Amino acid sequence: MEFTVPHTEIRILLVEDDEDDVLLTRDYLSEIENYTFHLDWESDYDQSLDRILACDHDLYFIDYHLGKNTGIELLRKAKECNIKAPIILLTGQGDWEIDMQAARIGASDYLVKGEINPQMLERSIRYALNHTKAIHELDEKERKYRSLFEKSIDPIFIISSEFTITDASPSMMEFCGYNAGELQDLPLAALFEKISEFEVFKDTLLNHGQIKDLEAGMKSKKNERFHCQINCIGFDIDNRQTGFQGIIHDLTMRKKAEKELLMAEKLSMTGKIARSIAHEVRNPLTNLNLALEQLKEEINVGASTDAALFIDIIHRNANRIEQLISEMLNSSRPGELNLRKVQPATLIEETLKLSIDRIKLREIQLDKKINTDLPDIYVDPEKLKMAFLNIIINAIEAMETDTGRLLIEADKQDGQIIFQFTDNGMGIAKENLDKLFDPFYTGKKGGMGLGLTSVQNILQSHKAGIEVRSKPGEGTTFSIYIPVDNG
Repeated sequence: MEFTVPHTEIRILLVEDDEDDVLLTRDYLSEIENYTFHLDWESDYDQSLDRILACDHDLYFIDYHLGKNTGIELLRKAKECNIKAPIILLTGQGDWEIDMQAARIGASDYLVKGEINPQMLERSIRYALNHTKAIHELDEKERKYRSLFEKSIDPIFIISSEFTITDASPSMMEFCGYNAGELQDLPLAALFEKISEFEVFKDTLLNHGQIKDLEAGMKSKKNERFHCQINCIGFDIDNRQTGFQGIIHDLTMRKKAEKELLMAEKLSMTGKIARSIAHEVRNPLTNLNLALEQLKEEINVGASTDAALFIDIIHRNANRIEQLISEMLNSSRPGELNLRKVQPATLIEETLKLSIDRIKLREIQLDKKINTDLPDIYVDPEKLKMAFLNIIINAIEAMETDTGRLLIEADKQDGQIIFQFTDNGMGIAKENLDKLFDPFYTGKKGGMGLGLTSVQNILQSHKAGIEVRSKPGEGTTFSIYIPVDNG
């Protein structure tokens, strides 16, 4: 129940079973200057409680002795009903135990009747009203800031000076997958993907007292990875550092969208360059082939072994150039899609039929975790199988014979079907990950470097995403995300 500070007349309810004490209190109030009082009197315990709960008064005086009941009992019931107005307990004689009990329950003051005078009464009233006003203002501020804390979309956390979590918003719990009990006293370092990034966060806070727009990788209880922006500032009490409060902004989707946009622009530019090169190269290549045929007619190739050898070299390399141009065009322009509904598990099984001989030949251990209850997706199955096959073949070739292990997974998450291909091969260096889909980039001896470019174009035409995680010496995981409602 709300409490408002009186500006003019102060309304007081006196709960007292002795009429003489009522008259005495009224006289004391009349002698107090600078205040106007309106005093109501009630002697019955039950009626007193009803009047207190009606919240029609600014202040309550309650006598300790109320027949078979006590003022402590009335005070306790009033506080249980969330009465905000100040309550002053009166007693006939001083009792330290009663004083302490009243203070614990929430009495604003404790006065001994025989010691009361107008000055003491005025001071007690003034203190009680001002103290209650201050408490009320603090409660309002706490409610306001708690509401911001509780309703924040971005995760908010409070940590101690030892960098353990002391409080977290509901959005923080949802973000990291821990409940309130699990988060309490959890080291903040446990939520950072890399301990080195936490050390930067910690050192910056300790040295500067705040940190602004720090980008770092964070992880959930289920080991989900997020790209985040963190802002944090320290707070202190009595000039002593007591902790830090911070807010996390999840940039994962934005970064993913930026990456996909950059990828689309890159593919578009690659296609334009490929078509331009094809046009510029094919014209002189056609002339070269025509000239070569004319040359074969004008010289006696059979009579000259050297001439036959050189003409064959020119012919084979011209064909090789033609093949390269054709493959480059195909990889940058996957063509029109023949879309139909298909089961994700079926896509995997049909792709494996095309690669099972290679898997057996290299003695690769094949493991599958395929959710067979996944919804159909609307795709071009032949092109998607081509993309999957390319990834599987790359994985096979990256692994050692006899010790290779290929794990293929398919499941649903956040409205997407996720296909994952994980090998335990040689892995890919971090600096090379961004080059994987570039035309003609390859780490394989004799490779043309167009396979993954073709994969990316196929996925781009399906509005699907692809991510690659790899550690040298440990292996690589290709993750493909296809929207369920892509049809």
